[in-house]
Amino acid sequence: MPATRPTVLITGAAAGIGRATALAFARAGYLVGAYDVDEPGTDRLARSAPAGSIVPGHLDVTDPDSWTAALEAFMDRTSGRLDVLVNNAGILRAGPFVDIPLDAQHQITRVNVDGVLNGCYLAHPYLKATPDAHVINLCSASAIYGQAELATYSASKFAVRGLTEALDLEWRRDGIRVTAVWPLFVDTGMIASEKTSSMKTLGVRLSPEDVAARIVGIARPRRWHLPRPVHVPVGAQASAMLASAQITPLRLLRAINRRIDHA
Repeated sequence: MPATRPTVLITGAAAGIGRATALAFARAGYLVGAYDVDEPGTDRLARSAPAGSIVPGHLDVTDPDSWTAALEAFMDRTSGRLDVLVNNAGILRAGPFVDIPLDAQHQITRVNVDGVLNGCYLAHPYLKATPDAHVINLCSASAIYGQAELATYSASKFAVRGLTEALDLEWRRDGIRVTAVWPLFVDTGMIASEKTSSMKTLGVRLSPEDVAARIVGIARPRRWHLPRPVHVPVGAQASAMLASAQITPLRLLRAINRRIDHA
């Protein structure tokens, strides 16, 4: 039997933004595939949600075979229906570029870039087979201008931005929307032990629930087929930064970021 309710697969769902997003989609009536390398975390998530609303599972986003297995398992539950893919899984290391071990920086790009690329590529057949499907990639305000003390993380989010923009154009013919969500700093475990000058300057003003509400809001089908933005900021700070970046010369943008980072 085909799934009778919309479906969503979320990566990095065991904690933080992913967990909040899974619960928000479950409350909105979706069947949620909540995937993470932390299987006990997704099991706890499923127990805390309405019965039968969350399907937990293992997924290492850096491994294409793991993606294939996770997608096949979830698609068995939905008869191939995938309305929304949320590429949320991500990691962050803060500090001077040369002080962060090279293997740690490679891991950032494997999770934040390869993980999104793998997900988009391998989920495409299911998205294409589902009318009005939608990919939502977690980007960041650090993709507006390269961020000191977040160099590799910032670069990874520039890659997510570019992939999102390209696929939004390519996949229009397949009826798939592709959107990037842009929060600034979010109060999650990912940044609990990572501090930068920009965090001190701008503060941490968003909760995981703020981002989750924005994601679910843009995923909902609209009655009117109006143009939708590819880039969706979360919160007043990110909205102002993204808007100003569209009209600010690069020299001025660099000066602003130097001031934020005390560089």
